[in-house]
Amino acid sequence: MVVPPVPRQSRLLALLFRYRPRSHARALTAGLCLGLLWWFAVSLTLMPLLDGRRPAWGMATVGEQLPKLLALALLGSLAGLLFHEAAVRHLDAGRGAPPGAPDPARPPIRVVVLGGGFGGVTVARRLERLLPRVPSLEVVIVSQSNALLFTPMLAEVASRSLEPNHVGVSVRAACPSTRFRLAEVERVDTAAQLVHLRARGATSTEALPYDHLVLALGAVPNYLNLPGVRANSVPLKTISDAITLRNHVIARLEHADVQQDPRERRRELTFVVAGGGFAGVEIMAGLCDLVRSVRRYFPSLTEDETQFVLVHGRDRILPETNPELGDYARRKLGDRGVHFLLDTRVESATADAIALSTGKQLPTRTLVWAAGNRPAPVLATLPFERNHAGAVVADASLRVVGTTNVWAVGDCAEIPDASNHGWPCPPTAQHAVRQARTLADNLVRALEGRRPTPFRFRTVGFLATVGHHRAVADIRGMRFSGVLAWLMWRGIYLSKLPGIEKRVRVLIDWAISPFFARDIALTSTDPTPRAARSARHPARRGPSQIV
Repeated sequence: MVVPPVPRQSRLLALLFRYRPRSHARALTAGLCLGLLWWFAVSLTLMPLLDGRRPAWGMATVGEQLPKLLALALLGSLAGLLFHEAAVRHLDAGRGAPPGAPDPARPPIRVVVLGGGFGGVTVARRLERLLPRVPSLEVVIVSQSNALLFTPMLAEVASRSLEPNHVGVSVRAACPSTRFRLAEVERVDTAAQLVHLRARGATSTEALPYDHLVLALGAVPNYLNLPGVRANSVPLKTISDAITLRNHVIARLEHADVQQDPRERRRELTFVVAGGGFAGVEIMAGLCDLVRSVRRYFPSLTEDETQFVLVHGRDRILPETNPELGDYARRKLGDRGVHFLLDTRVESATADAIALSTGKQLPTRTLVWAAGNRPAPVLATLPFERNHAGAVVADASLRVVGTTNVWAVGDCAEIPDASNHGWPCPPTAQHAVRQARTLADNLVRALEGRRPTPFRFRTVGFLATVGHHRAVADIRGMRFSGVLAWLMWRGIYLSKLPGIEKRVRVLIDWAISPFFARDIALTSTDPTPRAARSARHPARRGPSQIV
Protein backbone atom coordinates (compact mmCIF):
# COMPACT_ATOMS: atom_id res chain seq x y z
CA MET A 1 0.00 0.00 0.00
CA VAL A 2 1.34 3.41 -1.01
CA VAL A 3 0.07 6.42 0.91
CA PRO A 4 -0.66 9.79 -0.75
CA PRO A 5 2.14 12.38 -0.44
CA VAL A 6 2.05 14.69 2.55
CA PRO A 7 2.57 18.47 2.13
CA ARG A 8 6.14 19.63 2.62
CA GLN A 9 5.22 21.86 5.57
CA SER A 10 3.79 18.84 7.38
CA ARG A 11 7.04 16.97 6.88
CA LEU A 12 8.90 19.92 8.36
CA LEU A 13 6.63 19.88 11.41
CA ALA A 14 7.18 16.14 11.70
CA LEU A 15 10.89 16.76 12.07
CA LEU A 16 10.36 19.44 14.72
CA PHE A 17 8.30 17.45 17.18
CA ARG A 18 6.48 14.18 17.69
CA TYR A 19 2.79 14.17 16.82
CA ARG A 20 1.07 14.32 20.20
CA PRO A 21 -2.22 16.23 20.20
CA ARG A 22 -2.44 16.34 23.99
CA SER A 23 1.21 16.80 24.96
CA HIS A 24 0.87 20.43 26.07
CA ALA A 25 3.26 19.98 28.98
CA ARG A 26 6.00 18.81 26.61
CA ALA A 27 5.39 21.78 24.31
CA LEU A 28 5.46 24.16 27.29
CA THR A 29 8.76 22.70 28.48
CA ALA A 30 10.27 22.81 24.99
CA GLY A 31 9.35 26.48 24.66
CA LEU A 32 10.83 27.22 28.08
CA CYS A 33 14.12 25.58 27.08
CA LEU A 34 14.21 27.58 23.85
CA GLY A 35 13.66 30.77 25.85
CA LEU A 36 16.57 29.91 28.15
CA LEU A 37 18.75 29.07 25.17
CA TRP A 38 17.88 32.40 23.50
CA TRP A 39 18.73 34.27 26.72
CA PHE A 40 22.16 32.63 26.97
CA ALA A 41 23.11 32.60 23.28
CA VAL A 42 21.72 35.99 22.29
CA SER A 43 21.29 38.20 25.34
CA LEU A 44 24.42 37.11 27.21
CA THR A 45 26.71 36.19 24.31
CA LEU A 46 25.83 37.50 20.85
CA MET A 47 24.59 41.00 21.72
CA PRO A 48 27.63 41.92 23.86
CA LEU A 49 29.94 40.65 21.11
CA LEU A 50 28.15 42.80 18.52
CA ASP A 51 28.64 45.81 20.81
CA GLY A 52 32.36 45.07 21.09
CA ARG A 53 32.11 43.80 24.66
CA ARG A 54 32.88 40.47 26.27
CA PRO A 55 30.06 37.96 26.79
CA ALA A 56 28.08 38.81 29.92
CA TRP A 57 28.78 35.58 31.77
CA GLY A 58 29.75 37.13 35.09
CA MET A 59 27.53 36.84 38.17
CA ALA A 60 26.90 40.61 38.31
CA THR A 61 25.81 40.91 34.67
CA VAL A 62 23.75 37.74 34.92
CA GLY A 63 21.91 39.24 37.88
CA GLU A 64 21.17 42.34 35.87
CA GLN A 65 19.77 40.20 33.07
CA LEU A 66 17.47 38.23 35.43
CA PRO A 67 14.27 40.17 34.54
CA LYS A 68 14.96 39.54 30.86
CA LEU A 69 15.46 35.85 31.65
CA LEU A 70 12.07 35.62 33.32
CA ALA A 71 10.42 37.43 30.41
CA LEU A 72 12.06 35.20 27.81
CA ALA A 73 11.17 32.06 29.78
CA LEU A 74 7.53 33.11 29.96
CA LEU A 75 7.46 34.17 26.32
CA GLY A 76 9.15 30.93 25.19
CA SER A 77 6.70 28.78 27.16
CA LEU A 78 3.71 30.62 25.73
CA ALA A 79 5.15 30.52 22.19
CA GLY A 80 5.83 26.78 22.46
CA LEU A 81 2.29 26.12 23.62
CA LEU A 82 0.70 28.25 20.88
CA PHE A 83 2.95 26.83 18.16
CA HIS A 84 2.15 23.30 19.26
CA GLU A 85 -1.57 23.88 19.17
CA ALA A 86 -1.42 25.63 15.80
CA ALA A 87 0.78 22.90 14.33
CA VAL A 88 -1.48 20.11 15.55
CA ARG A 89 -4.54 21.84 14.10
CA HIS A 90 -2.68 22.27 10.80
CA LEU A 91 -1.74 18.61 10.69
CA ASP A 92 -5.24 17.47 11.60
CA ALA A 93 -6.71 19.83 9.01
CA GLY A 94 -4.36 18.31 6.43
CA ARG A 95 -5.94 14.98 7.16
CA GLY A 96 -9.32 16.37 6.15
CA ALA A 97 -10.89 15.72 9.54
CA PRO A 98 -11.61 17.66 12.74
CA PRO A 99 -8.82 17.68 15.32
CA GLY A 100 -8.48 14.27 16.95
CA ALA A 101 -10.99 12.56 14.65
CA PRO A 102 -9.99 9.65 12.36
CA ASP A 103 -10.09 10.08 8.59
CA PRO A 104 -12.68 7.66 7.15
CA ALA A 105 -11.38 8.23 3.61
CA ARG A 106 -8.03 6.64 4.46
CA PRO A 107 -8.06 3.12 5.90
CA PRO A 108 -5.60 2.73 8.78
CA ILE A 109 -2.25 1.13 8.12
CA ARG A 110 -1.53 -1.04 11.14
CA VAL A 111 2.06 -1.74 12.17
CA VAL A 112 2.34 -4.43 14.86
CA VAL A 113 5.61 -4.44 16.81
CA LEU A 114 6.36 -7.69 18.67
CA GLY A 115 8.59 -6.87 21.63
CA GLY A 116 8.82 -4.01 24.11
CA GLY A 117 12.59 -3.76 24.48
CA PHE A 118 15.03 -1.19 23.14
CA GLY A 119 14.36 -2.12 19.52
CA GLY A 120 10.57 -2.31 19.67
CA VAL A 121 10.05 0.85 21.69
CA THR A 122 12.49 2.84 19.54
CA VAL A 123 10.62 1.76 16.40
CA ALA A 124 7.33 2.94 17.90
CA ARG A 125 8.77 6.24 19.12
CA ARG A 126 10.30 6.95 15.73
CA LEU A 127 7.05 6.12 13.94
CA GLU A 128 5.22 8.52 16.27
CA ARG A 129 7.63 11.22 15.21
CA LEU A 130 7.01 10.41 11.54
CA LEU A 131 3.24 10.20 11.97
CA PRO A 132 2.52 13.48 10.11
CA ARG A 133 4.02 11.91 6.99
CA VAL A 134 1.63 8.95 7.25
CA PRO A 135 -1.40 10.22 9.23
CA SER A 136 -3.29 6.94 8.79
CA LEU A 137 -0.55 4.95 10.53
CA GLU A 138 -1.61 2.92 13.58
CA VAL A 139 1.14 1.37 15.71
CA VAL A 140 0.59 -1.47 18.21
CA ILE A 141 3.23 -2.88 20.57
CA VAL A 142 2.76 -6.40 21.93
CA SER A 143 4.89 -7.40 24.91
CA GLN A 144 4.71 -9.57 27.99
CA SER A 145 6.11 -6.72 30.07
CA ASN A 146 4.62 -3.24 30.24
CA ALA A 147 7.99 -1.67 31.08
CA LEU A 148 11.00 -0.81 28.96
CA LEU A 149 13.84 -2.16 31.07
CA PHE A 150 17.29 -0.56 31.03
CA THR A 151 19.19 -3.84 31.21
CA PRO A 152 22.75 -2.42 31.63
CA MET A 153 21.81 -1.44 35.19
CA LEU A 154 20.27 -4.76 36.23
CA ALA A 155 23.45 -5.83 38.00
CA GLU A 156 23.19 -2.75 40.22
CA VAL A 157 19.58 -3.65 41.02
CA ALA A 158 20.70 -7.15 42.01
CA SER A 159 23.45 -5.70 44.22
CA ARG A 160 20.93 -3.29 45.79
CA SER A 161 22.67 -0.15 44.54
CA LEU A 162 19.54 0.91 42.65
CA GLU A 163 15.84 0.58 43.32
CA PRO A 164 14.14 -1.87 40.89
CA ASN A 165 11.50 0.56 39.66
CA HIS A 166 14.12 3.18 38.79
CA VAL A 167 15.61 1.28 35.81
CA GLY A 168 12.40 0.82 33.84
CA VAL A 169 9.82 3.09 32.25
CA SER A 170 6.27 2.24 31.23
CA VAL A 171 5.93 1.44 27.53
CA ARG A 172 2.63 3.34 27.53
CA ALA A 173 4.39 6.44 28.86
CA ALA A 174 7.31 6.09 26.46
CA CYS A 175 4.99 5.72 23.44
CA PRO A 176 1.78 7.66 24.29
CA SER A 177 0.43 7.62 20.71
CA THR A 178 0.96 3.86 20.35
CA ARG A 179 -1.50 1.18 21.37
CA PHE A 180 -0.08 -1.33 23.84
CA ARG A 181 -1.12 -4.94 24.41
CA LEU A 182 0.12 -6.86 27.45
CA ALA A 183 0.08 -10.36 26.01
CA GLU A 184 2.24 -13.23 24.80
CA VAL A 185 2.55 -14.32 21.19
CA GLU A 186 1.12 -17.77 20.56
CA ARG A 187 1.80 -17.87 16.82
CA VAL A 188 1.96 -15.70 13.71
CA ASP A 189 -0.07 -16.47 10.58
CA THR A 190 1.87 -14.71 7.84
CA ALA A 191 -0.53 -15.84 5.10
CA ALA A 192 -3.55 -14.21 6.78
CA GLN A 193 -1.39 -11.46 8.35
CA LEU A 194 -2.61 -12.24 11.86
CA VAL A 195 -0.77 -12.37 15.19
CA HIS A 196 -2.46 -14.70 17.67
CA LEU A 197 -2.11 -13.36 21.22
CA ARG A 198 -2.97 -14.63 24.65
CA ALA A 199 -3.53 -12.00 27.31
CA ARG A 200 -2.31 -12.74 30.82
CA GLY A 201 -4.76 -15.02 32.56
CA ALA A 202 -6.92 -15.48 29.45
CA THR A 203 -8.09 -18.93 28.37
CA SER A 204 -8.53 -18.05 24.70
CA THR A 205 -6.42 -16.32 22.07
CA GLU A 206 -7.08 -13.17 20.10
CA ALA A 207 -6.19 -12.51 16.46
CA LEU A 208 -4.54 -9.15 15.82
CA PRO A 209 -4.35 -8.21 12.11
CA TYR A 210 -1.41 -6.29 10.70
CA ASP A 211 -0.31 -4.60 7.49
CA HIS A 212 3.34 -4.50 8.52
CA LEU A 213 4.96 -6.68 11.17
CA VAL A 214 8.10 -5.75 13.12
CA LEU A 215 9.98 -8.53 14.90
CA ALA A 216 11.76 -7.09 17.94
CA LEU A 217 11.51 -10.15 20.16
CA GLY A 218 15.02 -9.97 21.57
CA ALA A 219 16.76 -12.98 23.06
CA VAL A 220 16.32 -15.42 25.93
CA PRO A 221 18.98 -17.26 27.97
CA ASN A 222 20.55 -20.17 26.13
CA TYR A 223 21.04 -23.05 28.56
CA LEU A 224 22.53 -25.25 25.81
CA ASN A 225 20.31 -28.14 26.95
CA LEU A 226 22.70 -28.77 29.83
CA PRO A 227 21.17 -31.05 32.49
CA GLY A 228 19.78 -29.16 35.47
CA VAL A 229 21.19 -25.76 34.52
CA ARG A 230 17.88 -24.08 33.75
CA ALA A 231 16.26 -25.35 36.95
CA ASN A 232 19.18 -24.53 39.23
CA SER A 233 20.47 -21.21 37.98
CA VAL A 234 19.38 -17.59 37.95
CA PRO A 235 19.58 -15.53 34.75
CA LEU A 236 19.65 -11.74 34.80
CA LYS A 237 17.23 -10.60 32.11
CA THR A 238 14.38 -8.95 34.00
CA ILE A 239 13.73 -6.96 37.16
CA SER A 240 12.22 -10.11 38.62
CA ASP A 241 15.50 -11.94 37.97
CA ALA A 242 17.47 -9.18 39.70
CA ILE A 243 15.18 -9.24 42.75
CA THR A 244 15.32 -13.05 42.86
CA LEU A 245 19.12 -13.05 42.73
CA ARG A 246 19.42 -10.43 45.43
CA ASN A 247 17.03 -12.32 47.75
CA HIS A 248 18.79 -15.60 46.98
CA VAL A 249 22.20 -14.19 47.97
CA ILE A 250 20.88 -12.71 51.23
CA ALA A 251 19.17 -16.04 52.01
CA ARG A 252 22.47 -17.86 51.49
CA LEU A 253 24.14 -15.58 54.02
CA GLU A 254 21.30 -16.15 56.49
CA HIS A 255 21.55 -19.93 56.12
CA ALA A 256 25.33 -19.92 56.41
CA ASP A 257 25.14 -17.83 59.58
CA VAL A 258 23.37 -20.65 61.45
CA GLN A 259 25.10 -23.55 59.72
CA GLN A 260 27.52 -25.53 61.91
CA ASP A 261 29.01 -27.84 59.28
CA PRO A 262 32.05 -26.05 57.71
CA ARG A 263 31.51 -27.79 54.35
CA GLU A 264 27.90 -26.68 54.18
CA ARG A 265 28.86 -23.15 55.17
CA ARG A 266 31.38 -23.15 52.35
CA ARG A 267 28.74 -24.42 49.94
CA GLU A 268 26.31 -21.69 50.97
CA LEU A 269 29.00 -19.02 50.61
CA THR A 270 30.27 -20.05 47.17
CA PHE A 271 28.87 -17.83 44.43
CA VAL A 272 29.42 -18.91 40.84
CA VAL A 273 28.85 -16.93 37.64
CA ALA A 274 28.97 -18.79 34.31
CA GLY A 275 30.11 -16.50 31.49
CA GLY A 276 32.97 -14.02 31.31
CA GLY A 277 31.50 -11.50 28.89
CA PHE A 278 30.28 -8.04 29.85
CA ALA A 279 27.18 -9.36 31.61
CA GLY A 280 29.06 -12.02 33.59
CA VAL A 281 31.81 -9.64 34.70
CA GLU A 282 29.35 -6.98 35.86
CA ILE A 283 27.23 -9.55 37.71
CA MET A 284 30.30 -10.91 39.49
CA ALA A 285 31.38 -7.38 40.43
CA GLY A 286 27.89 -6.68 41.78
CA LEU A 287 27.86 -9.89 43.84
CA CYS A 288 31.24 -9.01 45.37
CA ASP A 289 30.02 -5.53 46.27
CA LEU A 290 26.77 -6.85 47.76
CA VAL A 291 28.26 -9.66 49.88
CA ARG A 292 31.19 -7.64 51.17
CA SER A 293 29.04 -4.64 52.05
CA VAL A 294 26.49 -6.63 54.10
CA ARG A 295 28.79 -9.21 55.70
CA ARG A 296 29.17 -7.01 58.77
CA TYR A 297 25.59 -7.96 59.67
CA PHE A 298 26.74 -11.59 59.93
CA PRO A 299 29.59 -11.55 62.47
CA SER A 300 30.01 -15.33 62.48
CA LEU A 301 30.98 -15.34 58.78
CA THR A 302 34.63 -14.73 57.92
CA GLU A 303 36.05 -13.37 54.68
CA ASP A 304 37.99 -16.59 54.04
CA GLU A 305 34.76 -18.59 53.94
CA THR A 306 33.31 -16.56 51.09
CA GLN A 307 34.27 -17.69 47.60
CA PHE A 308 33.50 -16.08 44.24
CA VAL A 309 34.10 -18.15 41.09
CA LEU A 310 33.78 -17.04 37.47
CA VAL A 311 33.61 -19.89 34.94
CA HIS A 312 34.39 -18.96 31.35
CA GLY A 313 34.84 -21.16 28.29
CA ARG A 314 37.56 -19.01 26.71
CA ASP A 315 41.11 -18.17 27.69
CA ARG A 316 40.35 -14.61 28.84
CA ILE A 317 37.43 -12.60 30.15
CA LEU A 318 35.83 -9.76 28.21
CA PRO A 319 36.84 -11.30 24.86
CA GLU A 320 34.79 -8.65 23.02
CA THR A 321 37.25 -5.91 23.89
CA ASN A 322 40.99 -5.25 23.96
CA PRO A 323 43.12 -7.80 25.89
CA GLU A 324 44.59 -4.96 27.93
CA LEU A 325 41.16 -4.12 29.37
CA GLY A 326 40.36 -7.78 29.95
CA ASP A 327 43.59 -8.20 31.88
CA TYR A 328 42.81 -5.11 33.97
CA ALA A 329 39.32 -6.42 34.79
CA ARG A 330 40.72 -9.82 35.75
CA ARG A 331 43.38 -8.24 37.95
CA LYS A 332 40.92 -5.99 39.78
CA LEU A 333 38.39 -8.77 40.33
CA GLY A 334 41.19 -11.08 41.43
CA ASP A 335 42.29 -8.52 44.01
CA ARG A 336 38.77 -8.71 45.44
CA GLY A 337 38.95 -12.48 45.81
CA VAL A 338 37.40 -13.71 42.56
CA HIS A 339 38.73 -17.05 41.28
CA PHE A 340 38.74 -17.65 37.53
CA LEU A 341 38.19 -21.01 35.86
CA LEU A 342 39.10 -20.22 32.25
CA ASP A 343 38.84 -22.63 29.32
CA THR A 344 36.24 -24.33 31.48
CA ARG A 345 32.52 -24.88 30.93
CA VAL A 346 29.58 -25.86 33.09
CA GLU A 347 28.39 -29.34 32.08
CA SER A 348 25.45 -29.80 34.47
CA ALA A 349 24.01 -28.45 37.69
CA THR A 350 22.09 -29.62 40.72
CA ALA A 351 20.72 -27.70 43.68
CA ASP A 352 24.00 -28.07 45.61
CA ALA A 353 26.79 -28.46 43.01
CA ILE A 354 27.82 -27.92 39.42
CA ALA A 355 29.83 -30.26 37.20
CA LEU A 356 32.64 -28.73 35.17
CA SER A 357 34.16 -29.76 31.85
CA THR A 358 37.41 -30.52 33.71
CA GLY A 359 35.64 -33.39 35.45
CA LYS A 360 35.53 -31.66 38.83
CA GLN A 361 32.50 -30.86 40.98
CA LEU A 362 32.10 -27.39 42.48
CA PRO A 363 29.88 -27.37 45.60
CA THR A 364 27.60 -24.32 45.52
CA ARG A 365 24.00 -23.26 45.89
CA THR A 366 24.34 -20.16 43.70
CA LEU A 367 24.80 -20.30 39.94
CA VAL A 368 24.16 -17.18 37.86
CA TRP A 369 23.85 -17.96 34.15
CA ALA A 370 25.38 -15.39 31.81
CA ALA A 371 26.92 -17.79 29.29
CA GLY A 372 24.92 -16.92 26.21
CA ASN A 373 21.57 -16.07 24.67
CA ARG A 374 19.47 -17.32 21.81
CA PRO A 375 16.71 -15.68 19.74
CA ALA A 376 13.14 -15.98 21.00
CA PRO A 377 11.80 -19.51 20.33
CA VAL A 378 8.66 -18.25 18.58
CA LEU A 379 10.84 -17.37 15.59
CA ALA A 380 11.24 -21.08 14.88
CA THR A 381 7.55 -21.24 13.95
CA LEU A 382 7.81 -18.55 11.29
CA PRO A 383 8.34 -19.43 7.60
CA PHE A 384 11.41 -17.22 7.22
CA GLU A 385 15.05 -17.89 6.55
CA ARG A 386 17.02 -18.25 9.78
CA ASN A 387 20.70 -18.54 10.60
CA HIS A 388 22.32 -21.33 12.61
CA ALA A 389 21.45 -19.60 15.89
CA GLY A 390 17.75 -19.30 14.99
CA ALA A 391 17.66 -15.56 14.21
CA VAL A 392 15.68 -14.46 11.15
CA VAL A 393 17.76 -13.19 8.25
CA ALA A 394 17.08 -9.62 7.15
CA ASP A 395 18.58 -7.47 4.42
CA ALA A 396 20.42 -4.18 4.92
CA SER A 397 17.12 -2.26 4.92
CA LEU A 398 15.94 -4.29 7.96
CA ARG A 399 13.30 -6.15 5.91
CA VAL A 400 13.12 -9.92 6.43
CA VAL A 401 14.49 -11.72 3.38
CA GLY A 402 11.73 -12.92 1.05
CA THR A 403 9.02 -10.63 2.44
CA THR A 404 7.63 -7.20 1.65
CA ASN A 405 5.90 -6.29 4.92
CA VAL A 406 7.88 -8.06 7.67
CA TRP A 407 10.79 -6.28 9.34
CA ALA A 408 13.23 -7.30 12.06
CA VAL A 409 15.50 -5.54 14.52
CA GLY A 410 17.80 -6.37 17.41
CA ASP A 411 18.95 -9.69 18.84
CA CYS A 412 16.31 -11.76 17.05
CA ALA A 413 17.66 -10.89 13.59
CA GLU A 414 20.82 -11.28 11.56
CA ILE A 415 21.28 -7.87 9.94
CA PRO A 416 24.19 -6.96 7.65
CA ASP A 417 26.02 -3.73 8.37
CA ALA A 418 26.72 -1.82 5.16
CA SER A 419 29.51 0.10 6.89
CA ASN A 420 31.30 -3.14 7.89
CA HIS A 421 31.48 -4.99 4.58
CA GLY A 422 28.09 -6.58 5.17
CA TRP A 423 29.12 -8.54 8.27
CA PRO A 424 26.26 -9.26 10.71
CA CYS A 425 25.72 -6.66 13.43
CA PRO A 426 26.60 -7.70 16.99
CA PRO A 427 23.66 -8.19 19.39
CA THR A 428 24.10 -4.99 21.39
CA ALA A 429 21.62 -2.35 22.51
CA GLN A 430 23.48 0.42 20.69
CA HIS A 431 22.98 -1.44 17.40
CA ALA A 432 19.34 -2.29 18.17
CA VAL A 433 18.46 1.36 18.80
CA ARG A 434 20.07 2.58 15.58
CA GLN A 435 18.55 -0.31 13.62
CA ALA A 436 15.12 0.60 14.98
CA ARG A 437 15.40 4.19 13.78
CA THR A 438 16.49 3.07 10.31
CA LEU A 439 13.70 0.49 10.25
CA ALA A 440 11.03 3.07 11.05
CA ASP A 441 12.40 5.44 8.42
CA ASN A 442 12.50 2.68 5.81
CA LEU A 443 8.99 1.51 6.65
CA VAL A 444 7.63 5.01 6.08
CA ARG A 445 9.69 5.36 2.90
CA ALA A 446 8.22 2.09 1.65
CA LEU A 447 4.70 3.34 2.36
CA GLU A 448 5.52 6.48 0.38
CA GLY A 449 6.78 4.41 -2.54
CA ARG A 450 10.40 5.47 -2.00
CA ARG A 451 13.53 3.31 -1.88
CA PRO A 452 14.73 2.29 1.62
CA THR A 453 18.24 3.09 2.79
CA PRO A 454 20.74 0.48 4.05
CA PHE A 455 21.66 0.33 7.73
CA ARG A 456 25.08 1.74 8.57
CA PHE A 457 26.54 2.13 12.03
CA ARG A 458 30.00 2.11 13.54
CA THR A 459 30.20 0.70 17.04
CA VAL A 460 30.71 3.47 19.58
CA GLY A 461 32.42 1.29 22.16
CA PHE A 462 31.99 -0.88 25.22
CA LEU A 463 31.74 -0.24 28.95
CA ALA A 464 31.78 -2.62 31.91
CA THR A 465 32.06 -2.13 35.65
CA VAL A 466 34.40 -4.33 37.67
CA GLY A 467 33.20 -3.19 41.10
CA HIS A 468 34.54 -0.93 43.84
CA HIS A 469 34.30 2.24 41.73
CA ARG A 470 36.30 0.75 38.88
CA ALA A 471 35.39 0.02 35.27
CA VAL A 472 36.82 -0.51 31.79
CA ALA A 473 35.83 1.39 28.65
CA ASP A 474 36.69 1.22 24.97
CA ILE A 475 35.33 4.25 23.13
CA ARG A 476 36.16 4.51 19.42
CA GLY A 477 39.44 2.69 19.98
CA MET A 478 40.43 4.79 23.01
CA ARG A 479 40.82 2.66 26.12
CA PHE A 480 40.11 3.77 29.68
CA SER A 481 40.17 1.97 33.00
CA GLY A 482 39.82 2.71 36.69
CA VAL A 483 37.82 5.51 38.28
CA LEU A 484 37.66 7.55 35.07
CA ALA A 485 36.08 4.65 33.18
CA TRP A 486 33.66 4.14 36.08
CA LEU A 487 32.60 7.79 35.90
CA MET A 488 32.19 7.42 32.13
CA TRP A 489 30.07 4.29 32.67
CA ARG A 490 27.76 6.11 35.03
CA GLY A 491 27.58 9.29 32.98
CA ILE A 492 26.92 7.59 29.64
CA TYR A 493 24.35 5.15 30.94
CA LEU A 494 22.65 7.84 32.99
CA SER A 495 22.22 9.90 29.82
CA LYS A 496 20.77 6.86 28.02
CA LEU A 497 18.09 6.20 30.62
CA PRO A 498 14.61 6.83 29.16
CA GLY A 499 12.99 9.84 30.79
CA ILE A 500 14.23 12.69 32.97
CA GLU A 501 12.39 11.31 36.00
CA LYS A 502 14.31 8.02 35.93
CA ARG A 503 17.60 9.83 35.51
CA VAL A 504 16.92 11.97 38.57
CA ARG A 505 15.88 8.95 40.64
CA VAL A 506 18.97 6.95 39.66
CA LEU A 507 21.19 9.95 40.34
CA ILE A 508 19.66 10.26 43.81
CA ASP A 509 20.21 6.53 44.45
CA TRP A 510 23.85 6.87 43.51
CA ALA A 511 24.28 10.03 45.58
CA ILE A 512 22.91 8.59 48.83
CA SER A 513 24.29 5.04 48.52
CA PRO A 514 27.71 5.91 50.09
CA PHE A 515 25.98 7.20 53.23
CA PHE A 516 23.63 4.28 53.93
CA ALA A 517 24.15 0.55 54.28
CA ARG A 518 22.58 -1.78 51.73
CA ASP A 519 19.26 -3.24 52.73
CA ILE A 520 19.32 -6.94 53.66
CA ALA A 521 15.58 -7.40 54.19
CA LEU A 522 14.25 -10.38 52.24
CA THR A 523 11.36 -9.37 50.00
CA SER A 524 10.42 -12.95 49.11
CA THR A 525 9.68 -15.96 51.29
CA ASP A 526 10.98 -18.29 48.55
CA PRO A 527 14.18 -16.69 47.18
CA THR A 528 15.03 -19.56 44.83
CA PRO A 529 15.60 -19.47 41.09
CA ARG A 530 12.43 -18.95 39.09
CA ALA A 531 12.95 -22.06 36.98
CA ALA A 532 13.40 -24.19 40.10
CA ARG A 533 10.08 -22.94 41.49
CA SER A 534 8.43 -23.73 38.16
CA ALA A 535 9.85 -27.24 38.28
CA ARG A 536 8.30 -27.79 41.72
CA HIS A 537 5.01 -26.11 40.76
CA PRO A 538 4.50 -26.67 37.01
CA ALA A 539 2.08 -24.39 35.18
CA ARG A 540 -1.17 -25.78 33.86
CA ARG A 541 -0.21 -25.02 30.29
CA GLY A 542 3.06 -24.92 28.38
CA PRO A 543 5.84 -22.43 28.98
CA SER A 544 4.89 -18.93 27.98
CA GLN A 545 6.64 -17.22 25.13
CA ILE A 546 8.58 -14.16 26.26
CA VAL A 547 8.02 -11.31 23.83
